[in-house]
Amino acid sequence: MHLLVLNCGSSSIKFTIFRASSSLSCLLHGQLEAIGTERARLILEGPGGQQHSEKCPSCDYRQGLERIADAFREHDLPPPAGIGHRVVHGGERFQASVVIDPPVMAAIEANIPLAPLHNPANLEGIRLARSFWPTALQMAVFDTAFHQSMPPQAFRYAVPRAWYEDFGIRRYGFHGISHAYVAKRAAEYLDEPLENLNLITLHLGNGASAAAIAKGRGVDTSMGLTPLEGLIMGTRSGDLDAGVLLHLLNHRQMSAEELDRVLNHASGLVGLCGLSDMRRIHTAVAAGDEDARLALDMFCYRVKKYLGAYLAVLGQVDAIVFTGGIGEHDPEVRSRSLADLNGFGIRLDEKKNRRLLTDVMEIQSDRATMKILAVATDEAREIARNMLDLLPRPLEE
Repeated sequence: MHLLVLNCGSSSIKFTIFRASSSLSCLLHGQLEAIGTERARLILEGPGGQQHSEKCPSCDYRQGLERIADAFREHDLPPPAGIGHRVVHGGERFQASVVIDPPVMAAIEANIPLAPLHNPANLEGIRLARSFWPTALQMAVFDTAFHQSMPPQAFRYAVPRAWYEDFGIRRYGFHGISHAYVAKRAAEYLDEPLENLNLITLHLGNGASAAAIAKGRGVDTSMGLTPLEGLIMGTRSGDLDAGVLLHLLNHRQMSAEELDRVLNHASGLVGLCGLSDMRRIHTAVAAGDEDARLALDMFCYRVKKYLGAYLAVLGQVDAIVFTGGIGEHDPEVRSRSLADLNGFGIRLDEKKNRRLLTDVMEIQSDRATMKILAVATDEAREIARNMLDLLPRPLEE
């Protein structure tokens, strides 16, 4: 029995095929990128590391799913017994993964205004998967579900109550699948039950968010109603005084559409220095680019601010966990974000910090009183774990 994990985004389809056993061995994974453009390309990688890449000019979602179905046949795999879909926004209704039925589809569609770039693509993936694999059990795993354990003092905004009750204006949080995975993996590594641990997880990449986890449950997170709030990101502004938007609307004649475009696609690191890739920013800093230096300083400063806030929220913290493309692979960002926090028992070992990450590594010094971990996230595996809980049949071993 096999499981297919699908992540249909606004311009890509990521997929992984697992054997449905307790070990969840990965049989094949890949990505169709730049959907709908002449640059569209399919990349496949098998368990032995063998790779295949092919051009798929102007490929759409249906053609992409057709190509994934072809991959099953080419690798002599039976059709999937279950298909797990990453769904970005589940609103307040979904606190756990669910089997998809018409009411679930309607609820995902109702949340499109809260995730206009992602939920439509997620729905398209579900509809197409049903047509390609009609006998497979379709399941939705929500990026917002992990954060539904936040208490009201963390998820409510100080705005009229009617805005919350009538419009759903509150903090939902995102990257929940990643935060959940690395929290569980950190607990396994530390050989402690997750419900005994307080963790601060930092998912740092082109999108970035922080989470405070008390006894295994999310109690606060940096992203809000949308993924725009919180940390500085590749193209998103992160935290911003709402008065700035009112000023630009009322006195600079900017439209809501233009504000949306700028804040989501032309702000953050790219707005500060013209670069969104942290690797290129490091190169620019080394070449003396002061805008790039400021962008790097601001990115790490914002991480440190949220880290300090969540130290206060949790009171006692067992480990800080870095993950995401930057969090896993950028020792300088980790070092800058934790600088001068010795008074909290936070001390890096710079030699350990410079090692290459494969799965989990400790990077604190021997004098530290708090664990500092870098953990490679695996959202597809976390989705598959959720699927196993919903399958009505026994696992293969």
